[in-house]
Amino acid sequence: MSAESTPRREVVTGEPRRVRPLPRYRAQSEIDEQTALGGAYVRSLMRSQLRAGLTVFAVLAIVAGTLPLVLEALGSDALVWGVLGFATCPPLTLAAWWYVRRAERNERDFARLVEGIPAP
Repeated sequence: MSAESTPRREVVTGEPRRVRPLPRYRAQSEIDEQTALGGAYVRSLMRSQLRAGLTVFAVLAIVAGTLPLVLEALGSDALVWGVLGFATCPPLTLAAWWYVRRAERNERDFARLVEGIPAP
């Protein structure tokens, strides 16, 4: 192809034809500016995290509170060490797993609220 047969490019400048959307109301700006609404958002996150922590603490307190009674009822030293060594680890691991999952879900819900993304 020769230079004469190539199409000529033209640049069109001017106002864009589409209208920009109005800025949406952002919860993040409320939090950054420390308004009353932003404080309510942060308090709700802290309250849900506290609720998860207190739930795990209550379950572990009940387990730890009844453990001396169970150990006293067993009587055998070998059985006591078996319960302490093996039977207490799964509930502790399960409680820690539940707490981490709940805390991450609370933070994910809070981030979704701040970003304005609707819940699935």
